[in-house]
Amino acid sequence: MAHVDIPALGLLLLVACLVAIVTRRIGLPYSVGLVVAGIALSLVGYRSQIVLTPELIFTVLLPPLVFEAALHLGWSQFRREAPLVLSIAFVGTFLSALVVAAGMHWLCGWGWQGSLLFGALIAATDPVAVIAMMKEQKAEQRLAFLMESESLVNDGAAAVLFAVVAAWIAGADSSAGSIAISLVSTVAGGVLCGLVVASAIMLLAKGSNDHLVEITLTVLAAYGSFLIAEELKVSGVLATLSAGMLVGNRGRGRAITDEGSAAMIRFWDFAAFLANSVIFLLIGSREAAQPIIAYLLPAVVGTILVLGGRAVAIYPIVGLFRRSSLAVNGITQHILFWGGLRGALALALALAAPAALPEHDALISVAFAVVAFSIFVQGLTVPRLLRRSDAS
Repeated sequence: MAHVDIPALGLLLLVACLVAIVTRRIGLPYSVGLVVAGIALSLVGYRSQIVLTPELIFTVLLPPLVFEAALHLGWSQFRREAPLVLSIAFVGTFLSALVVAAGMHWLCGWGWQGSLLFGALIAATDPVAVIAMMKEQKAEQRLAFLMESESLVNDGAAAVLFAVVAAWIAGADSSAGSIAISLVSTVAGGVLCGLVVASAIMLLAKGSNDHLVEITLTVLAAYGSFLIAEELKVSGVLATLSAGMLVGNRGRGRAITDEGSAAMIRFWDFAAFLANSVIFLLIGSREAAQPIIAYLLPAVVGTILVLGGRAVAIYPIVGLFRRSSLAVNGITQHILFWGGLRGALALALALAAPAALPEHDALISVAFAVVAFSIFVQGLTVPRLLRRSDAS
């Protein structure tokens, strides 16, 4: 972004506030209301210099969203649920990407490069929409934790898989050994980077009793972990996730004072609200400009494949734990499946796809179509499943 369009940003925030007031009164999911508002702004001819780009999502809006969510992930519960969460997030993401890629290749005639890239990027679920929905519906504690933690780790896994496929397309070594090493180093490097940055920030925080300084240091932890990781070619999402978990579990009330901890939570709630609002308004405005009708068949096929891929990512893997303490009941499995919404990260990766791909334009339009289905169909019906879960 060469400069910030202040009037446009002010208008977006005003619209976001109005949408928040209206949606909470009528019981509509906030993210759905924002996308509708973004589409409406576009249809009435409003254009601003703030547009949905990979750079805006990755370097400005994604770090606060991941960091804020990670602050609330309890380490003890994460450690207990880790076998299930990590299996879905890593193995499930890989299986989902393969299902989608194979389907797009065989049913739509896409090349393997475009198919694999689309499968990787569309496997990324959207923690923004998922977490907002869990909060709005006051979901049961374990269900909310599984949904939120899986969506956060899934984002990191999908971004890593996308980077590996993109490197292969660019001509990198594509042997099984090199791909495995790249996957492991990108994941481990991202986690390590986040832990190192957060640890350094907490050491600095111990020397201050000023809550404003403490908040500023957490901002450096969120953005610093992400940007340093991306510079080192490891996972920025996993770096910010691990930094947020470390600050949330080891910083609050320890390295960060009680006053600073309370102020930090309020600040990051506000930052996430702003980022969430801007992302979904911009998604709406970009949705209105997409030539989805021109790619209607691959859009329909892609949407069905994404649902099929999500089913493969959830039901068989959850079934492996049915005789353990991590067993998940039927309605929770259905919510994990249907609640795997797609959103900002998938679109950011789609917009970052190599322009030389023959399927480049189709890939972007199909990604937007899948996100639209996810927001309007799944986003509006998941609350019903959540209410059934509460009643059961």
